[in-house]
Amino acid sequence: MASDRLFTFRYGRSTEEEDQRSHSGRRIFLATNLTTPLVANQTDENSQTPPCSVAGLVLAAAVKNQRQATYRLRTLNSRATESNEQRERRIHCNALGNQTRIGAETFDARRNRLQLERVRQGTFRASNWLYLKDEALHYDPNLDYPNFPQIVIRSKSSKCTFCGALKFEAEASGLCCSNGKVSLPELPQLPEPLKSLMEGNHPKSKEFLTMIRKYNSSFQMTSFGTSLPMLDSTGFMPTFRIQGQVYHKAGSLMSLPNEEEKFLQIYFLGNEEAEAKRRCTLIPGTTKSLIESLQKMLHENNHYVQKFKMAIEDNPTEDLQIVIKADRKPIEGHERVFNTPALNEVAIIIAGNDFEKRDIVLTKRSNELKNICETHISYDALQYPLMFPPGEDGYTININQVEPGTSNQINKMVSAMSFYAYRLMVRSTENHLLNYRQLLHQYLVDMYAKIEAERLLFIRLNQKKLRVDEYIHLKDAITNDSDPANHGKLVILPSTFTGCPRNMHKYAQDAITYVRHGGKPSLFITYTFNPNCKEMTQNLTNGQSKTDRHDLVARIFRQKLIKFMNVLVKGQVFGSVKY
Repeated sequence: MASDRLFTFRYGRSTEEEDQRSHSGRRIFLATNLTTPLVANQTDENSQTPPCSVAGLVLAAAVKNQRQATYRLRTLNSRATESNEQRERRIHCNALGNQTRIGAETFDARRNRLQLERVRQGTFRASNWLYLKDEALHYDPNLDYPNFPQIVIRSKSSKCTFCGALKFEAEASGLCCSNGKVSLPELPQLPEPLKSLMEGNHPKSKEFLTMIRKYNSSFQMTSFGTSLPMLDSTGFMPTFRIQGQVYHKAGSLMSLPNEEEKFLQIYFLGNEEAEAKRRCTLIPGTTKSLIESLQKMLHENNHYVQKFKMAIEDNPTEDLQIVIKADRKPIEGHERVFNTPALNEVAIIIAGNDFEKRDIVLTKRSNELKNICETHISYDALQYPLMFPPGEDGYTININQVEPGTSNQINKMVSAMSFYAYRLMVRSTENHLLNYRQLLHQYLVDMYAKIEAERLLFIRLNQKKLRVDEYIHLKDAITNDSDPANHGKLVILPSTFTGCPRNMHKYAQDAITYVRHGGKPSLFITYTFNPNCKEMTQNLTNGQSKTDRHDLVARIFRQKLIKFMNVLVKGQVFGSVKY
């Protein structure tokens, strides 16, 4: 019998050519026992197959590679000289041949073909990472590791075919519009002088952008609050932080006698000078001239302010009620069609009429504050008048999805997360929402609280579908407590709800399982992000700083984290990985 022999492929570098090594110039070394001949297809000692040396194998492979290179070159030359008609005829013939071949193949043949294709693709993808194997164990300072092709994120070169959103190459195709299922109208251009202030073309742009949250608070029509005290920050704090449940509240249209006007009530003082003075008194540090120009803009463009003033003038009675419908029906349109709001879509009704639970009911004079439902269509415009000067519609629960590539509606609704993901994407037309700096931070936190509120509402209303009665923790609680009535009305959160105790317990159990099956971890890595990276600076516009775009920081951090995991698992820079 032929003796066993060592036959190993290894990626590395030779000691003689140590100084000439580069990441693209790795050499493959073939180690074998050359004391005995290498026999191909040998089954026993009496085999008549002639021996084949290592040099013969290398020579055969070189001839094959040369033949394939010649064929590829000849193919490229012929295709470079062919006409459009010849190219179309060739593609058509190839397509017909593939259809005939695939249609005639058996089930086993098709399965084998797909399996070979998967293996080929997997081998090709794995070969792109081989040059990084064990690289952490022999680091070379002369190599430019940050610019390796498998590490660089590149710019936003991927464009969605449905909505035109610009994304990074590795981002999910449905991140922007759920693969064409979400289609919303474009936001209109900002009116002057707000447009000039946002773009830096106004003498007071720097002051305005620095204090943009204060200026928005001067004009907001509803109050912003949380169930727990707001977190106070000392010194530099580039983020907006809250704790507890977020709520918006609205008061009456007119203030009570001997009380100062607040929020929406300031719009109906009837005197521009008095309005500006009252706003500057409530929000110290703002400039009166800017306040006057912005309030004039809102009086001329905001349809909520216009309709409220018209309602007060036409109905001088004290029992006036203005109802803003939660799900307005557009003019000459279906009630579930998401259109840009028209001027007469604010319904005015007299006291005593019926209205829906989610509707906003504003009385003329009252000391009562009313909560505004998170899913109300006017929730965003009333709180952020400088972000939506005309009063554009926000998210509501009755926005239908559409068939990808068409405008045909389907019987599924757009979620709050999909709605705001669509709104925050960068497209060929400028998205002015991303230029609001500190106010954008508040808006993002506020809208994410709305997203979580919608998820919690779904869980609360679908406890039977989630089969919460089968949860072992609930059974243990009832068993250990003599009086089940002490639990109140329990709402069990599933382990898929991020941040809940069952979710954290699930992750802890997963970590223990990984250690039990794979052994103790070799590395404990904390991954941080440098906001001064070139991917960040390339995507900042209009004089923005890195602290103004937390949405961009999150997206780039996610891409870098994916690249980092690929380097560890696929590139095997520390060796093979168990997973």
